[in-house]
Amino acid sequence: MEPFHHRLVLEGMTSPESVDVIGRLIFMIRNRKAMLDSDLAVLYGVRAKQLNRAVKRNKARFPGDFLFQLNPQEYDALRLLRGVTGKGRHSKYLPFAFTEQGVAMLSSILRSHKAAMVNVAIMRAFVRFREILSRNKDLALKLGELERRLEGHDHQIQTLFESIRQLMQPPEAPRRRIGFQPP
Repeated sequence: MEPFHHRLVLEGMTSPESVDVIGRLIFMIRNRKAMLDSDLAVLYGVRAKQLNRAVKRNKARFPGDFLFQLNPQEYDALRLLRGVTGKGRHSKYLPFAFTEQGVAMLSSILRSHKAAMVNVAIMRAFVRFREILSRNKDLALKLGELERRLEGHDHQIQTLFESIRQLMQPPEAPRRRIGFQPP
């Protein structure tokens, strides 16, 4: 994944391009849409350590369905997915993942103008992500319905093809009878 740090500017934070960039930072982790603390820190213009410290000071606002820490296997899988081959310089700590609700809660503890703008863009990215998942789910349901419809037609289609093949065969030549034939 290409670096995005310098591509997001304060004036264009809510532009469609910025929402697309932010959308690429949303991952499915434990069957939840989530963003990593390091990515959020860059977007908010703070260090990940500062962001996590603010979250720890407000621990009651971040229950387990808002925030969770990745395990080593999830972290390694995510690093491979993002194309990061080497360990980061701060890799002794496993990153935290914020769900959509956790990101929304971040806006209540980070109270700057930039934080508000970033939060709007992130919420738009989550909405777009949800729309994409919904479209794919609808497509999968329609495909399944089509497969179910065609299952019953397999035998009928096969019978139709056999009938067509029989019609395509040249007619047999009439047999001549053996023996005397009256004129």
